[in-house]
Amino acid sequence: TGLITPIVPFTDKLGLSAITDKVRDLAGRARDGKLKPEEYQGGTFCISNLGMFGIDEFSAVINPPQAAILAVGGGSRRVVPTPYVEGAEVQAKPSIKTIMTARLSADRRVVDEATAALFMSAFKHYMNKPELLML
Repeated sequence: TGLITPIVPFTDKLGLSAITDKVRDLAGRARDGKLKPEEYQGGTFCISNLGMFGIDEFSAVINPPQAAILAVGGGSRRVVPTPYVEGAEVQAKPSIKTIMTARLSADRRVVDEATAALFMSAFKHYMNKPELLML
């Protein structure tokens, strides 16, 4: 059988709830082996989410002919240090936050490092302010 990565076309024109509905439909039909070839061939970008299986961090391998894949791990609680403030008598204490890890693997022939860094910066921005995704 192997790995099947369903394709959600034109996500740039869909809202978050429409993408969610499409992914649920495709995932269900992929499990049942009922996808049409055009529903799993021809993609350019893939997201691999192993967080739901308790995996905090991993690297994903690009599915040719796609240009890149984003590996998304689950959130894990970590101690986060606070910045040192010069001259302050009392420094802020470290805090415990839930941190999610995401790694981008990209084919350098298609996506150079600067473009990949811009993508990851934008991804981090939206993950830190998810309300922006609802607009």
